[in-house]
Amino acid sequence: MIKAQAHAAMITAPGSGQGKSIVTAALARLHRNVGRRVRVFKHGPDYLDPMVLEVASGNPVYQLHPWMTGEDECRWRLAEAAQDADLILVEGAMGLFDGDPSSADLARLMGIPALPVIDARGMAQTFGAVALGLASFDARLPVRQVIANRIGSSRHGDMLRESLPDGIRLLGAIPRNEAMSIPDRHLGLVQASELSDLEQRLDEAATVLVEAGMTGLPDIVELAAEAPGTPPPLLRGCRIAVARDAAFAFVYRANLDLLRAMGAELIEFSPLHDAGLPEADALWLPGGYPELHADKLAANTAMLQAIRDHHVAGKPLLAECGGLMVCAEQLVDKTGDAHAMLGLIPGTAEMADRLQGLGMQSLTTGLGELRGHTYHHSRLNSDLPPTARTRKLAGTEAEPVYERNGLVASYFHGYFPSAPELVAAIFRGQPLNFNTTNNAKESDHA
Repeated sequence: MIKAQAHAAMITAPGSGQGKSIVTAALARLHRNVGRRVRVFKHGPDYLDPMVLEVASGNPVYQLHPWMTGEDECRWRLAEAAQDADLILVEGAMGLFDGDPSSADLARLMGIPALPVIDARGMAQTFGAVALGLASFDARLPVRQVIANRIGSSRHGDMLRESLPDGIRLLGAIPRNEAMSIPDRHLGLVQASELSDLEQRLDEAATVLVEAGMTGLPDIVELAAEAPGTPPPLLRGCRIAVARDAAFAFVYRANLDLLRAMGAELIEFSPLHDAGLPEADALWLPGGYPELHADKLAANTAMLQAIRDHHVAGKPLLAECGGLMVCAEQLVDKTGDAHAMLGLIPGTAEMADRLQGLGMQSLTTGLGELRGHTYHHSRLNSDLPPTARTRKLAGTEAEPVYERNGLVASYFHGYFPSAPELVAAIFRGQPLNFNTTNNAKESDHA
């Protein structure tokens, strides 16, 4: 049993777009800059925010989600972090009570107070009403402090502070400032690696918070959990080549950790820059932004042929979301230009003007239930019948899963620790034992 204490808070908001991502990153950088050990976590499926939060805190960022990662893993990750950290921040998703499980559910289960960031533009005394509503909606969830964001003046901040009811304090009032922003695009924040001045941006954002008087720490909480068991060595001796570059960057740290814990040797390669594959037993093409680099991917014909040769040899290949797009015959980008891809799946991956897939899903097999999510702006037009479909927990329709000659491809992003035996079977090229329920129509799971 692990038991430890740390200052901790769930950084949340009444809804999306309130500024909680940059506030979380700025808080992490502020406390890191004064010598505190900071650990940050992200509630729910997200690849982009954690990239920035890792740079801000200087430490790895993992996902916490009672359904996707499981309650026990959430408790263990927080308790383990508390053994060394002075401060633990969890960035919420959407609004505090949005989703199932919501950020409020996670905070309540973990015993962490919620710290809402409220966009105060165009608001005066109503700020207090919003804070009171968040604090009183669920009596089991403590909300003792709030943060006012994007205030217009010091007098505006005073008005907001005076509007708060007894029992709720204003941790800080953040002025409108260009430093409190990070560029974004259709899937979320721009990748941290694309921002050459990110360190400077984070330091400037931290300075804004210092000037707003936000140097205090949230409450101390006690965190306890049982340490997880050691996964079986199902991938011992297996060399897995993992695509990692600007086009393929959507990878959970926990997924890499699990593969290594099961004995796999991971070798990173770049489909954008390398001329060939490293020696490997299996390939993993994760999600990312292939649509932004389609011309360069298409031009690297040596790499495309190397991946085709791997597939022709019947070796395992997992392609998730962006990886699926590259497995199509061609990829049509947002400007309408078509680019030749791998051709492992007949058809075309085409960018759309709006979101095509969103929500928590799972893939059920005789080897376990792989949990995860879908989130994509493209669609695959293919006559190839899917081997199976995911099961929808919430959001848009279930995703097709294609399987042919060692290839397993889908828009679905899996959280590997939820089904280690299934993941090992994918990378070993073993039968996956899809349940017949995975071939049911999406309407069966609405």
